[in-house]
Amino acid sequence: MNVEEYLPILLFLIVGFLVGVVPMIIGRVVAPHLPNSEKLSTYECGFEPFEDSRMQFDIRYYLVTILFIIFDLEIAFLFPWAVVLKDIEFFGLISMIIFLAILVLGFIYEWAKGALDWE
Repeated sequence: MNVEEYLPILLFLIVGFLVGVVPMIIGRVVAPHLPNSEKLSTYECGFEPFEDSRMQFDIRYYLVTILFIIFDLEIAFLFPWAVVLKDIEFFGLISMIIFLAILVLGFIYEWAKGALDWE
């Protein structure tokens, strides 16, 4: 077992820890801590969470969330495709063009229906 073989992994863990934890510690130390009831209250989807459960609420919050998740997942498929594009050649390219065409058509449909409009 050679320690030099594990040095890159140890370095990766140290840098990851520093990038992830040090900004939180700096923010906690430097930022002013002035809590009040408004800051400490729960905020969910633009309406007060402690009211009647049968109250009316604006569905646009959930619509935008669902649309974001759908388009975000489709974009996530581009990364593995780009990695293996050299191996799947022309068939993979045509498949992705069809996939993106369907995605663009869905986006145009949502735009035409006004699902992305805030009033």
